[in-house]
Amino acid sequence: MRSFFYFYMMQSFIEEVVQELLENGTNLTDTIFVLPSKRAGTFLKNTISKNIQQTIFAPEIYSIESFIELISGLEYASSTEQLFTLYKSYLQTSTEKDKDSFLSFSKWGQTVLQDFNEIDRYLIDTKAIFSHLSAIQELNTYFQEEPTQMIADYVKFWNNLEALYHSFNQHLLEKNLASQGYAYRTANTAVTAYVEQTLDKKFVFIGFNALNKAEENILQYILEHATAAIYWDIDRYFLEDTLHDASLFIRQHKKNWNYFKTHSFKGISANFNSKKNIQLIGVPKNVSQAKYVGNLLEKIQETQPLLLKETAIVLGDENLLNPILNAIPEKIARINITMGYPIHKTPIAVLFNLYFEVWLTKEPNGWFYQQLLNLLAHPYLQIFYQTEKNNNASAIANKIKARNWIFVQTEQIEKAAPDVKELTGILFEDTALTPKSFIKRSLQLINVLKQKFQESGNNLGLEYLFRFHTLFNQLELMVNEHAFITDIKSLQSLYKELIGTETLDFQGEPLQGTQIMGMLESRNLDFETVIITSVNEGILPSGKSNNSFIPFDLKKIYGLPTYKEKDAVYTYHFYRLLQRAKNVYLIYNTEPNVLEGNEKSRLLTQLLTDDTISQNIKEITGSAAVSSPTVPIERIEKSKALMAQLKALSEKGFSPTSLSNYVRNPIDFYKKSILRINDLNEVEESLAANTFGTIVHDTLEDLYQPFVGEFLNKEALEALLPKIEGTVKHNFAKTYADGDITRGKNLIAYTVILRYIENFIKLELKEIKHQKIKIVSLEQMLNVALEIPGIPHTIRLKGKLDRVDEVDGVTRIIDYKTGKVEARNVKITDWNDVIENYDKSKAFQLLCYAIMIDTMKPIETIKAGIISFKNLNSGTLYFSESKTEEITKSTLLEFKSVLNTLVQEIFNPEIPFLEKEV
Repeated sequence: MRSFFYFYMMQSFIEEVVQELLENGTNLTDTIFVLPSKRAGTFLKNTISKNIQQTIFAPEIYSIESFIELISGLEYASSTEQLFTLYKSYLQTSTEKDKDSFLSFSKWGQTVLQDFNEIDRYLIDTKAIFSHLSAIQELNTYFQEEPTQMIADYVKFWNNLEALYHSFNQHLLEKNLASQGYAYRTANTAVTAYVEQTLDKKFVFIGFNALNKAEENILQYILEHATAAIYWDIDRYFLEDTLHDASLFIRQHKKNWNYFKTHSFKGISANFNSKKNIQLIGVPKNVSQAKYVGNLLEKIQETQPLLLKETAIVLGDENLLNPILNAIPEKIARINITMGYPIHKTPIAVLFNLYFEVWLTKEPNGWFYQQLLNLLAHPYLQIFYQTEKNNNASAIANKIKARNWIFVQTEQIEKAAPDVKELTGILFEDTALTPKSFIKRSLQLINVLKQKFQESGNNLGLEYLFRFHTLFNQLELMVNEHAFITDIKSLQSLYKELIGTETLDFQGEPLQGTQIMGMLESRNLDFETVIITSVNEGILPSGKSNNSFIPFDLKKIYGLPTYKEKDAVYTYHFYRLLQRAKNVYLIYNTEPNVLEGNEKSRLLTQLLTDDTISQNIKEITGSAAVSSPTVPIERIEKSKALMAQLKALSEKGFSPTSLSNYVRNPIDFYKKSILRINDLNEVEESLAANTFGTIVHDTLEDLYQPFVGEFLNKEALEALLPKIEGTVKHNFAKTYADGDITRGKNLIAYTVILRYIENFIKLELKEIKHQKIKIVSLEQMLNVALEIPGIPHTIRLKGKLDRVDEVDGVTRIIDYKTGKVEARNVKITDWNDVIENYDKSKAFQLLCYAIMIDTMKPIETIKAGIISFKNLNSGTLYFSESKTEEITKSTLLEFKSVLNTLVQEIFNPEIPFLEKEV
């Protein structure tokens, strides 16, 4: 970034116009000013007040839209009013067999409204263009051998388009309303009478560029039949270039308007070729653009703080408003935002989006838990359900997770939070929901939140609520007036239509501080320093986006604007901002995508290839200053308090699993065993692995319990097979709470468990043919005290052993695993692997059980193995060392030695818990 800025007070275009009018002796009080935008009118009024030396009555100042509204005598209908009226006309005029619902209609109705608006603004012969459009559609379906009913209805729709147009306008006129386009068409015929009524006034038109046909006619008529003047805002450099798009429309006006055959062409300047500091900055992604703007403002604040008053941030993509606001340094005191903040981005908009989603996804068996949890997690709903004692939203959410409710009924919600049953009734009353009742509930929700926000003094929240209270009242009026909003989906479509156009206006001083605005708000305004963001193809200019039913060729024939004309409009606005500016920063996204525009804009390339200006341009490619800090290995020193916790834990008992967690990663051991940080309690939409394993273990315990102390026999084992299904269902109900196992992945898991148990019993039937197996114990709780050298207190080892049996007189320890285990996991060749290599954790656990069994009742030899249900064909996978599967006293002594080493390390205050790479 350059370390300097050009800074001297320039004369803006509006100031030039006002000074010329005053020099010519114009009586401003009797003048009507017409400008492209309301914002330009505010700056004009301020300029007039600065340049006059006496008190006068303010002149009339209009934006072009309000001026047309004045001439036509009609009020503009809102976009929602137009959409409803168009649908009403569609139902009355359509001859189709199956008419679209309002929901389907709303997806194409806006496009029809835009086309009607364009046709009116350009004064197109409606009969001719609709006939032409209908003929094109008929031709498109001409070669269908046997047109279907759908195609026949499609052709009828296009044939009926003119009747729809006239019906739509007639219905609006009955309320003295009109679309903007129809008001323009009406003003075109009413301008004669208007001029006759205002002959004592002077008209001054300031800063226009592209004009539709109605505007051209109206302005020309006033210029020719009244006292009037028009001031363009164009640099001579562009006007004299017959190919430059920045002057495309103004060149046409100068050439074609009769007025300029006898009057001079006013508003020409020569500022573009003056010395400028222009920087083209490419940065990756939108957030980087916002950060760069923030850094740029900070630099200006440090070097030329007065320059901030003459600085404008122009957003090519207005979605950057929020990131830009967050990136502006706090030390910059004054910021004025022309754009409103879209209310669909406010927290309460998110709340109602979630509320719609909850009801739209409701099934006969209840609300799907995920949408319900999303709604309950919203901060405003937490406030809604908050009482002095409880956070009932969290209580409901916790109950859903604990009971594993996949689909939730109203009664369940009420039982989970009984002290706020009335509030639950507002949101989740289990009756057939209609658009009217949804609106009623939404208004009740707003009223409850209003009371809560008033108590807490949340003024911003109250402002949000007020806007949505107004919005839902508006929705209620529309639903009552129009009978075709019959379902929640249609209501949601209408709701989105309303909030999509509503904004929360920022309050500030529009004439002070740095200005943040969109491209269209910049019309007629001049700034010393201009920062333009998102200068990418598809944004500046917008490119070939064409949301219209009228084909390109037909638009050309009838003189309607195409994407080419729209590109020229943006080219003019872009270059007009550069005309008088001295410091220009053009920021574009170097890593664009479909949503964020395409490559660098052609406007930037055009600047670079212009020899008269390119010498003032500096190109910069920026990137975030990203450092790659070395992430330190997590290290927990063993303080006295931590050692006390370890001692308390050892007195309760270490489990083999907790010790193997230490082998895997000491930090895991610290978090899970000492801090007791467990996994989040969540709804298991599909059965989790640990729940799956619990059900298998419990089922085998239930089935084999009668055999404790007995030898297994064929008849008894075969008698277990019919009991499997009932036992599995019982344990599902016990472990999986109210989880649904009748469909989806859970049904698959249920079937897999049945197969696992059945295959296991069949494996036992094969083994008892050549072995005598006696069940000694099932799910035995073990808890033994160990003396570890160097540790002054007793260390306890505890655990639950799945099964102890005797096979041909040899005691055998069995651990069930529902995951996959292989023989290599229980074989060791180096004893240190047991406490260093987590891959040997299964062998470690078996040896821990062997130690506990031996401590409780000394043994000479014992076998220990794992039965892996995913690897059942491999049979029992026995622990082995030195090619023997028997665990002897010698084996236990070897293991006891490495176990002592492990425990001594855990209790060594000099050895911290160090993170391992997992």
